[in-house]
Amino acid sequence: MPGSLFRLRHHPLATSLLAGAAAFLAYASMYAFRKPFTAASFDGMHFAGVDYKVWLVIAQVFGYMLSKFRGITWIAQMQRESRALALAKLIGVAWLALLGFALTPAPWNIAFLFLNGLPLGMVWGVIFGYLEGRRGTELMAACMCASFIVASGVVKSVAMWLMVSHGVSEFWMPFATGMLFVPPLCLATWLLERLPAPDARDIAERHVRVPMDAAARRAFLARFLPGVAMIVVAYIALTVARDFRDNFAAEIWADLGYGGDASIFSKTEIPIAIAVLLITAATMAVRDNFKALMLNHVLIFSGFAIAILSTWLHSHRLISPLLWVGGSGFGLYLAYVPYNATFFERMLASFKVAGNVGFVMYIADASGYLGSVAVVLLKQFSGLQLSWATFYAQTVMVLSSLGLLVTLASMLYFRAKARSATSALPLPAAA
Repeated sequence: MPGSLFRLRHHPLATSLLAGAAAFLAYASMYAFRKPFTAASFDGMHFAGVDYKVWLVIAQVFGYMLSKFRGITWIAQMQRESRALALAKLIGVAWLALLGFALTPAPWNIAFLFLNGLPLGMVWGVIFGYLEGRRGTELMAACMCASFIVASGVVKSVAMWLMVSHGVSEFWMPFATGMLFVPPLCLATWLLERLPAPDARDIAERHVRVPMDAAARRAFLARFLPGVAMIVVAYIALTVARDFRDNFAAEIWADLGYGGDASIFSKTEIPIAIAVLLITAATMAVRDNFKALMLNHVLIFSGFAIAILSTWLHSHRLISPLLWVGGSGFGLYLAYVPYNATFFERMLASFKVAGNVGFVMYIADASGYLGSVAVVLLKQFSGLQLSWATFYAQTVMVLSSLGLLVTLASMLYFRAKARSATSALPLPAAA
């Protein structure tokens, strides 16, 4: 693009690594505005007979969910030229909400966590728009998605460090954590803005990526509705289990005897991030888009299976709590990251859809967070007398089993869809 800082068009690997690093930094910085409050326990605080922290999680996730629903159309229609300004506005509103959370007495400050979640759900789509439609999208997106795993743990470690080592209160800690990540976010956005646009070869291999108006969105759903429905079910299962693990990590670790250890949040997540990043990025080597789509199904199926196996082994006391939380997390992220990095990228390329990943991804994401809100409400208000660790274990077993079945059905659907498309092609004319 004109004014590009890096003339890397003839060095695709360098372009992919630069873009991946910038996307990782940008999305990891977003977590500093979303997740730090979960490192605090707010011991002894209740509102209307319910644990105060549960209210905070519900409020933020509900706002985040509404943001995902808004993103279905907003992200699908976004023009490249407006991305940097949109990102600044989204993060700015979220940060101001954290200031309101610090200044307003409890429990009235719960409303500011809802306002904090409202803009943040659209950040993923803004950043991913810089990356899609390229031969190196897998590598770039895998780097970005590694932030899902690493950033939450790192942010919570930073948040606990601020509280323990610097005496920052539980209420000011989220705002202070966000402040530390403003400079890296600005740097990452500056780098993404100077990324070259997809070249002719990118477009030939991955098809053109364009904003989708209402007519284009309806046509897409008419063409792929059964497949989208199956994807949504699998993604709901993943989002519920992964988000519960993330939001209540402090409570789960406390149940398992690791409470108060600031390093525990990063100890399991960094190895998971490295492993999932390498596996996901390796799918870039598969040039055939449909084969890569099928490989994504295999990774997702394997992730669900690993989550089930590690939970079963822990329930029979065959592995330690550390290996269980790490193993189940690896399985969930192995299934979760392909949807966020490569699945829809390869789906659009396989069927030569002129559109963008954001539309279908936000349908799945909005539905996933709706499920996440429902499960938190179920845990709190259903009368289930289960510890956080036990509830997490049962959630993993039930939802991962559902995910296995739906992923298998999705694979069969897209295979049949591809065969149907191939059989519909006209035969070559006789010589």
